[in-house]
Amino acid sequence: MAGVVLKNKPLVEAIFELHWELEKREGGIQADPHMHLLVGRMYDRLLDEYPFHEPLPLASVPDMMAPYMVRHRFRRAKSEWPLVQVGPGVVTLNNTDGYTWESFKRRCARLVDVLFDVYPAPETLAVNFLQLRYIDAVDFGFERDSVFDFLGDKLKLQLGLLPSLFEDTGVDDAPVHLDLRFAFRSTRPEGEMNLRFARGERKGREALLWETTLVTRGEHTPTTTAGIGQWLGEAHELTDDWFFKLIEGDLMERFEPCTLHE
Repeated sequence: MAGVVLKNKPLVEAIFELHWELEKREGGIQADPHMHLLVGRMYDRLLDEYPFHEPLPLASVPDMMAPYMVRHRFRRAKSEWPLVQVGPGVVTLNNTDGYTWESFKRRCARLVDVLFDVYPAPETLAVNFLQLRYIDAVDFGFERDSVFDFLGDKLKLQLGLLPSLFEDTGVDDAPVHLDLRFAFRSTRPEGEMNLRFARGERKGREALLWETTLVTRGEHTPTTTAGIGQWLGEAHELTDDWFFKLIEGDLMERFEPCTLHE
């Protein structure tokens, strides 16, 4: 929703993810022969904003054993956000509480520019997957309240189970596990709009999590920096629209909306 920010954001994490084609080898193995050189070059170019290098456990595993899995993180300082991640065929930008769209967009654009500038074999860099993903959460007592009522009243999801399933059966109607997923075709940008609702935790407290994600893969994926920038703007416009429509009403008031000039 243009011009509206939330003082008490429910955001857990915002993630931009980009994949490119890996070299296919005998036995179905996929690898990026330029991986190690790419990590060094990206670190040199991103050093001013992300000087802290954090190798992940997978960094010691042969590249071909874990394609599209991140192996290195670059941060401003230890445990600080936002951060950049890189692995064979994948880069991501992740942010949490300090997220603003303008800052996130700028950082995404720079990450893409750097990838295209420093990739050792630019003629082979074929982007095949883009994802913009938002994970949000609200504290919720699953044993105390009905999650189905909450989903219907607060998040516009009309869903329920027959009460007779639980009556005189010895089955508790509070789900110990909840994971609802929906996917819908999107035309602007071309791809797939995904919603997910799940039981989880935030900061050590029980919470209802929901994800709003736009994914484009394969032949529909833009392969230039300009095209990726346009995709990112359209993906944000759509995910932002769905987020505010879902929380409109009581839930939005809980997150304390205000206009940008306040």
